[in-house]
Amino acid sequence: MKRSKIVPIVLIAILLLAAYLRIDFVRSVAHVMPHDSINYDLMVRQLLEQGVYAYKDTSPNARVTPGYPLFMAAIYWLSDYQQNDPLPWVRMVQVMLSLLSVWMIYSITRRLSNAAGGLIAAFLAAIYPPFVWANGAILTEVLGIFLLLGHVWAQLRVYRAPTLLSALASGILLGLTVLVRPEFLPLIAVNYLFYWLWKRNAKEVLKLLALSIIGLALVLMPWWIRNAVTLDEWVLTATQSNPFKAGTYPYKNYDDGMVDEAGKTEMEVAVERLKTGFSTQPWLFIKWYTVGKLSYLYAHVYYGGGHAPFYNVIPGLHPDRIHHALLVLGVLAAVVILRRWRQISALLVVIVAAITLIRLGFVPEYRYNVMTMPLIIMIDCIVGVKAWQWLSARRRLHMSKIEG
Repeated sequence: MKRSKIVPIVLIAILLLAAYLRIDFVRSVAHVMPHDSINYDLMVRQLLEQGVYAYKDTSPNARVTPGYPLFMAAIYWLSDYQQNDPLPWVRMVQVMLSLLSVWMIYSITRRLSNAAGGLIAAFLAAIYPPFVWANGAILTEVLGIFLLLGHVWAQLRVYRAPTLLSALASGILLGLTVLVRPEFLPLIAVNYLFYWLWKRNAKEVLKLLALSIIGLALVLMPWWIRNAVTLDEWVLTATQSNPFKAGTYPYKNYDDGMVDEAGKTEMEVAVERLKTGFSTQPWLFIKWYTVGKLSYLYAHVYYGGGHAPFYNVIPGLHPDRIHHALLVLGVLAAVVILRRWRQISALLVVIVAAITLIRLGFVPEYRYNVMTMPLIIMIDCIVGVKAWQWLSARRRLHMSKIEG
């Protein structure tokens, strides 16, 4: 059978496997609703019934960006939520988005490597346990991964074929990502800084950056206008500062009593804690804001919102083992790519590094590593294919010398 026919057959088989695991998971277990999920549910019902957009409140606010709540609201409305439980519908739509993400991982990796690399990456994404469990959680991860991959795909198009449309699309997709996960906003600068270092053409970079900013602004503009009109203030993304404040407690010791918090806002407490901590206990805070938070971010897999009985995606293999293997190989692969950084695949490494550095500023949770894992899987497969090609070439050379 020709290779051109084998590749789509294998890809379809991988997508069917991914679909089976995800659908079987969401249908066969009882799903836990953590407090964030409960708050989203209450928020969406309040929005649909009272027209009030507010998170953990009954008065309008901008504590969370509207991407995921509006996504939920659309499904609630379509499923006639007052007569039917809308959460199974949300989970099934997330399954579809997760399958599209597997396909995008294949597509991006194939463009940066070859068909074999794309298929391996898709297979790993299909069976990586957190990508299955995340579909059961009423949280932002599945939608966020889907939109982030869409942005990465569009940004790579900007690098390969820089057109006005591709730059605009990249900005629009980043805007949609930011509406779900606001911490990704700095990628607009990171992407084009890397592009400038790569191309050294300031005029072209600035033109494309401007178009991406326009695309980003077009998506965020309704949110900005809503906040200006309803709240009488300009809010770039969201007003919730608790994750930043919570990140100032080394090793999550929330009772350390470092500063007097009475009568102060969360941001004021956070700033005072940083000043006090780095001046009086510099080693503790330096360690916490580097290896400490990295450990909290990447040491374990993300188990989704919680479920029972436990659904072991890969029987006989602890989920952390495949997670740790992907991480170790990812670090090695990133070093290999950065040694010759003037290649388009280096963008994936740059984005992972940027996201990780951003995360160090906030409270660390292993839930947050799931957003970088698609990129790490792609990095692994890109370098793995290159290593295989190099070894194969060496072997052919060695055999030719023996035969000669």
